[in-house]
Amino acid sequence: MSQAIKQWMKRNWPRIWPWLRNKYVITIAVFTIWMLFFDQNNVVDQLKMSIEINQLEEDRAYYLQQIEKDSTRLHELTTDRENLEKYAREQFLMKKPNEDVFVVIEEKE
Repeated sequence: MSQAIKQWMKRNWPRIWPWLRNKYVITIAVFTIWMLFFDQNNVVDQLKMSIEINQLEEDRAYYLQQIEKDSTRLHELTTDRENLEKYAREQFLMKKPNEDVFVVIEEKE
């Protein structure tokens, strides 16, 4: 140990020692350590679960938004023939007979 630590211990140990011998302080310290690290619902696991819950809630919000968007699009496609034809032409490159389709791919720089 360094000299500074030895001097600090020499000065303060007589004041700290009676507190450490107190059965209530020992009980509280053991209980706190047990709850922080060894218990089934310890603090570390609670923090991990809290982070995971936040991530799952964000994912849920995203998927609910996607479901709403897709259900709106599905409703549009099932009720309007023109939208269905436009979607088929754009997504699946379908074409009418005697029609040429040109696909333009833009390169990103």
